[in-house]
Amino acid sequence: MTDTSEAQGRALAPPSCSPFLDLRLGDCMDLMRDTPDNHFDLAIVDPPYGIGDRLVKGGGKNGAYSGMIGSGAEVWDVAPPKEYFEEVYRVSVNQIIWGGNFFDLPPTEQPICWDKVRPNQKNSSEWEFAWSSFKGRARLFAYCANAGFVAEEPRIHPTQKPTKLYRWLLANWAKPGQRILDTHMGSGSIAIACHYFGAYLTATEIDEDYFNAACERIERETRQMDLFQENDEFRGGCKPSSGTSCSANNGGDK
Repeated sequence: MTDTSEAQGRALAPPSCSPFLDLRLGDCMDLMRDTPDNHFDLAIVDPPYGIGDRLVKGGGKNGAYSGMIGSGAEVWDVAPPKEYFEEVYRVSVNQIIWGGNFFDLPPTEQPICWDKVRPNQKNSSEWEFAWSSFKGRARLFAYCANAGFVAEEPRIHPTQKPTKLYRWLLANWAKPGQRILDTHMGSGSIAIACHYFGAYLTATEIDEDYFNAACERIERETRQMDLFQENDEFRGGCKPSSGTSCSANNGGDK
């Protein structure tokens, strides 16, 4: 992947049809160090789980992971340090942390599960766990992102989560107009969900190739309207006027 040393912290100008997105190429630790306490209402984060060696060298049965992902995961899939979690707690009122079973986190009173509805998997987990700071009954979202082995969304990141998962999270744990933090934007699914939900997202991605791919996807999908609903049903939606460009760019490079 490309070197981001000259582009740390560069902000993506949000699509002109979405005032909700503040997307940045850079290190999330730099962003959080400059952020006041409790600035964000909710952090929904999906940091690397720290299983890169298994993904690349083959840690599953019969080395299944090795055949599934050949993306250099031993380099990018390294668990964040303790300071990362301390900063996430400091800058946000509440948190949802994917991969909570891989990290040293306190007990949660409301665990969240994404059931992928694909049992007996050899190459990947059948469900994923998210730690949350909320109180209440355990919650489950059952959704197969590639039913029939045909993905509904273009896959641009090896650990991509579906937009429908983030829409469900926002509908249950956020409110329109709130400030959301994502420290590892990846494929940009959360940005698309926040756009239509009407939540103000600040997200970072340290890898420039993934950042550019996510920006292209976000620009494409946020300018599309749901033909089956009226415009005002999307709290964060909008319809570009004639001749208006909804281009997402990173400092004018596109």
